[in-house]
Parts: sequence; C-alpha cells; structure tokens
Amino acid sequence: MATLASGLAACSAPAAKESPAPANTLAGRTLPELRGLYHADLFDDFLPFLDAHVIDHERGGFMCNTGPQRGQPLDRQDNLGTRAAASGSIRSSTARLRRSRSISTWRASPVEFILPHRPKSGLWPASFTQDGVAKPGRTADIYGGLFVANGLAEFERATGDDEYRVMAKEIVEDHVALYDSPEYRYDVTYSPGLPAIPGPRVLGHWMVLLRFATQYLEAGADPWAEQLAKRSTDALLDQHFNPAYDLFNEVVNHDGSRAGQGYDQFCYIGHAIETLWMVMFEADRRKDDALLDRAAALFRRHVEIAWDDVYQGFFRSIDHVDDNRWQVDKVLWLQEEVLIGTLFLIEKRDDRWAREWFARTYDYVRDKWPLAPHGHALWILSADRKVTYEEKATRVGNFHHPRHLMLNLLALDRISSLDANPPNP
Repeated sequence: MATLASGLAACSAPAAKESPAPANTLAGRTLPELRGLYHADLFDDFLPFLDAHVIDHERGGFMCNTGPQRGQPLDRQDNLGTRAAASGSIRSSTARLRRSRSISTWRASPVEFILPHRPKSGLWPASFTQDGVAKPGRTADIYGGLFVANGLAEFERATGDDEYRVMAKEIVEDHVALYDSPEYRYDVTYSPGLPAIPGPRVLGHWMVLLRFATQYLEAGADPWAEQLAKRSTDALLDQHFNPAYDLFNEVVNHDGSRAGQGYDQFCYIGHAIETLWMVMFEADRRKDDALLDRAAALFRRHVEIAWDDVYQGFFRSIDHVDDNRWQVDKVLWLQEEVLIGTLFLIEKRDDRWAREWFARTYDYVRDKWPLAPHGHALWILSADRKVTYEEKATRVGNFHHPRHLMLNLLALDRISSLDANPPNP
C-alpha cells in the first residue's frame, strides 16, 4: 500500500512553484460551455424548483421532504435545524446571486423562521414542523446548531448586519463547549453496529467547525476563529489520520487516541474527501504551502481509493479497512465533493492529475445523476452501485448540491478570468 510520503511525491508539490496556467478546455468542454452547464444547473434547475416547491413563503423555512418527481411536500416539515439553515443564505454575499430575482424575494425567510426557535442552551432540534414545533425522532447533535451558525454568518455577509455574525459566534462557542464535554453523545448512524463511546471526537464535526472558521475569517480577522481553524485542522491531521494505512478514521476517543471496537478500522471516506478540500481551502487562506501539499496528497489518495473501477463513481464508506469491506451504494454528495476539490487544484495549481479526475468524475456525474432524462427536475441523491433510477426520492438535496454548483461556478469564473488575463512573467 502506498505511504503518505509516496503520495506526497506523486501529487502536485512540484507544481506549487509554478504559476497556474489554465487551459481553454476542461472535461472536454470549453470553459464557457462548462460554466453554462453549471449556471443552468443552479439558476434554471435547482433555484426555480426550490422557489416553487421547497420554500414556505407563508411561514418561512424549507420543506425539504419534497419529492422532486412531483414537487409536492411529503411531510409538513422544515429541516431548518440542520443543513437547510446553512444553505439559507445561498451564498448571497456574491453579486452573481444577488441578481437572482427569486432569491431576493425570500432571502430572509429562513432566518425569520429559525431564530424564534433558538434554544436557550443545548442542541438545536434536528427538524421542525411547518409551524415551528420541534419534531421527535432523530437524536440531536452539534451538527444542527453549527449549520445554523454557518447560515447566519453568511447572512451577515449579505446584509451587513453584524448582529448575525455575533450570534453565529455565540452558537459555535456554545456547541464547542458541548462537544468538549466527555458526556457528549453521538450515534454514528452511517456505520450501524459500532457501539457508542463516551465523548467521541468525530471527523465530520471537525470538518464543519473548520469550514465555519474559514468562511468566518474570509469576512474579517478574528483571533477566536483563527484558533478554531487551527484546532480543527490539527485534530484532523494529528488525531483522525491513521498512518497504519494513510486514511482518516471517522471516530476517535475523546482524548484523540485511536478508538478500538471497530472504529480503528472504520473510514467514512466520503467525509474524508469532503474534509480535505476544506483543509485545502484553509491552507490557501493561510498561504501555507506545506499544509496545502499534505492536504492535496491525502485528497488524491482518498479519491483514488474510493473510485469504483467496475461501475465508476465513488464509494462513501469502508466499514473495515483490513477486511476490505465497503458499503457499495452511491450518494451524489460525495461525487460533488470530488468535483469541488479537483477544480480547486486545477485553479490553484493547474494540476494534471486533478484535470484527469475532474473530467472523469464530471462525465460520470453528468451521465448518471441528473433527473432530466427521466422527465424531472433536480438530480438523484442516493442510489445503488449502478445508480439505477427509481421513483423513490423523498427529499431535496438542499445543501451539498447547491454548494457544489455555487463554489464551482465561482471557481470557473476565476479560472476564466485568469485565462483571459494571465499573470505577467
């Protein structure tokens, strides 16, 4: 098995010394053609469906349990305790998204819906009824409040109202304190059968904390956020990275030591790939080439290992590394995380490996996941290994899918600008 050192050597470190030189084509398309597809997916497919079928214009919030095949709510439920709140701003601080008339008419409603239900202390509910009553069922965890905080911080960037930035920081501080408690509980539902451990440290939790800190710092300096970004990055690379096989473990003990009981063999590789592009974004923000080198090498390793050589696409989970036991279903969000990370490496380093894997992934995603060939809007969210189409969808992908479209649309604009105005030699 390749070592981390060999992965670093094989990745893009030498290219870091060269100025990016974007080519005029990517994934077999010109940059304007590729940008046009991204723009249409966001502005002609996702946002109109969201506006017509998901947003509750009367009460505020999102009814995410909506079948894309028919566009009718299947449950009068607003999932604003989780990812919907984070996507509520729809990255509205960018001038491009301000030009969308549909967004300007409902931009405030997620905030207006969620804030009256802010708990005085503790965790946010996972979801609410349409009338704002917390729904029973899924056990609450820190994800909910962290996604709300992320949405509020982005909303501040759109409105210029510092109240939301202060509120976002308060929520994250409160949730970090909960996470730091040895009594914190979290059920790893994406790997059933593993026993609960007290106060687990979870790669996915550090991931969300890191992304929050990076975005928070993009809007202005803050020593607290700098420390949060450093703490999250250190925990990911020093505690969750397992040098026995150069992959990330999803769960470790509260003190950061390797957890037994199967956790030392469990790699939720989808989270690792998602996390590593966030580490690369943070490294770029810090101008830390060494951190970017390491994150890029690890990103490449996880991407290559997760690839399905038989049916294409990426697997999301290794339940047991030494037994090579995988979950072989497919989820859209993981394919899109690969596209975010590879396009970042293309933009920053004109990385040839990233160009190859972006093209491979984009062609696969474009071929298998959109619902348009089946007469519906949006894209398939989850499927079997072959991505067999079934009329079974009960939820709209309100978080990963639009984030992928927005981040890569912005990246393509920067690449196109760089291509049109190359740096002076």
